[in-house]
Amino acid sequence: MARPREFDTDTALADAMSVFWDLTYEEAKLPDLLSGMKLTRGSFYKAFKDKKSVFLLVLALYDAQAVSDAVAHLTRAEGDGWDRITALFSSIAQAVEAGDRRGCLLCSTIAGAALLDDDIAAFAQKSLERLRQAFEDALADSSVTVSPKPMSQFLVTQYVGLRVLARTDIGAAIIRDSIPALAELRS
Repeated sequence: MARPREFDTDTALADAMSVFWDLTYEEAKLPDLLSGMKLTRGSFYKAFKDKKSVFLLVLALYDAQAVSDAVAHLTRAEGDGWDRITALFSSIAQAVEAGDRRGCLLCSTIAGAALLDDDIAAFAQKSLERLRQAFEDALADSSVTVSPKPMSQFLVTQYVGLRVLARTDIGAAIIRDSIPALAELRS
C-alpha cells in the first residue's frame, strides 16, 4: 500500500516559486528545490517528474495569480484604459522603491535561457499574449488615439523590460524616471 503524501502540493509549489524567483530556472538546482520545498528527494520525484515539470507548474501558478491580477487590472470596466495602464506601470516603480527586487517571474523567464526549452517558451508566450491582449483592451477603452495592437506590443516590451530591470541595482531610477514618459505617449 502506498504511503499518503505528507506534504501539501500547493505549499510545495509556492515554496518552489520562491526558489525559482530567487535563483531563476537555470540557476536552481535540485538541492535548492528540495531545501526550499522542504521535501526529500523521494517525495520530490514521487510528486513531480523533474525540475522542468515543477517549473511549468510554478509558471501556471504564477500566471493564475500575478498575470491574472495584471490582466484583471487592465481590463476592468472603470476609468480610462490609459489611466489603468499608467497605474500598472506606476505600481512597478512603487514596488521597486519599496525594496521589492523580485521583478516578475514570467518576465525573468522570458529574459532567461529557459526559453531554449520549447515547453517553457510556449507557456511563457501564452501568458505574455494574455498580457498583450489586456493592454490592447485597455487601449481600446481609452481616449488615446493609437493603433491598439502595435501599441500593446510596445507596452509589453516596456513592461517586460521594467520588470527585468527591477531585479537589478540600476533598475529603480530607470523605472521611476520612465513612468512620466507614459504621459508623453498619451498626448
